Amino acid sequence: QVQLVESGGGLVKPGGSLRLSCAASGFTFDDYVLGWFRQAPGKEREGVSCINCSDSTTLYADSVKGRFTISRDNAKNTVYLQMNNLTPEDTAVYYCAADSAASGLSEFMFDFWGQGIQVTVSS
Repeated sequence: QVQLVESGGGLVKPGGSLRLSCAASGFTFDDYVLGWFRQAPGKEREGVSCINCSDSTTLYADSVKGRFTISRDNAKNTVYLQMNNLTPEDTAVYYCAADSAASGLSEFMFDFWGQGIQVTVSS
């Protein structure tokens, strides 16, 4: 069955960096769109970034442009989210997602989800 397992979360100070990883199994990784979403306390889940989801290859939410970078390693069946210059507003549970045909950053386009991992930005 499809499995997506996130790792790399934790507590970081403002201005710091974290790299999230998502190890995938149970599907043909190379053929799938991968995405990262997040949900802060009391807020709806929002799209952060996706790769191979559009003609421009990657998409980013305006709030993370220039600070976050999504990448994938098809040999390792893993997608990454490098997060730099983190702020308290980035505090959320981050989810990895996969779909065979997603074309944007809407959560409704993605069929498969990881369990989520906490990222907390605080001094």
